[in-house]
Amino acid sequence: MEQSFYDQVFELVRLIPKGRVTSYGAIAKSLGSGGSARMVGYAMANAPQAHPPIPAHRVVNSSGLLTGKFHFATPDLMQELLEAEGVRIKNDKVQNFKVLFWDPLIEL
Repeated sequence: MEQSFYDQVFELVRLIPKGRVTSYGAIAKSLGSGGSARMVGYAMANAPQAHPPIPAHRVVNSSGLLTGKFHFATPDLMQELLEAEGVRIKNDKVQNFKVLFWDPLIEL
C-alpha cells in the first residue's frame, strides 16, 4: 500500500535530529514535490494527531521563521521546544539557521 503524502512527510520529519531544523520546501523537494511546501505546512498542522509523535517544531520556513507556531498548543511552545534542544531563537527566527539547517536531500 502506498503511503499518503502526509505519512511521507511525517516519516521524514521524524528523522530530523534534535537541535536541527529544516524547511517546508526542503521536505517537499526531497519527496519529489518541489512546489508543495504549503502541503507540507498543512501536514505539520495535522502533526499533533500523528502517532508516533512528530517533532513538528523542527520545521520552519525557508528563512528560519517559526511560521507554524500558532499550530501548537500555545504560541510559545514551538520556540520552547527548539530552545530545549539548544536552538537559539530571536524575534521568532532561528539563529544560525544555515548552520543548523538539515537538508534531507544531503543528509539522508
